[in-house]
Amino acid sequence: MASGLNHRAILCKHSMESNKKNSIKDYFRIGEVLGYFFRKKDPSRPTNFNIKVMHGINKIAIIIFLLGVIFLIIKRLF
Repeated sequence: MASGLNHRAILCKHSMESNKKNSIKDYFRIGEVLGYFFRKKDPSRPTNFNIKVMHGINKIAIIIFLLGVIFLIIKRLF
């Protein structure tokens, strides 16, 4: 039951944060994406083949998505 209460607290905190007005700058923050690609190796994180492959596929998917968005923006502008 404690995890349910914690989940509700997180949802409540998220809804309070979402009430703030977002600026244009907030929509173009890519720090989290770059942090995913260029982070240091964490020695406490488990390393096995499945996790390495999963992260590799995630990186490929992010790159393809960003290339698609760039393509659509360029197509729309020109």
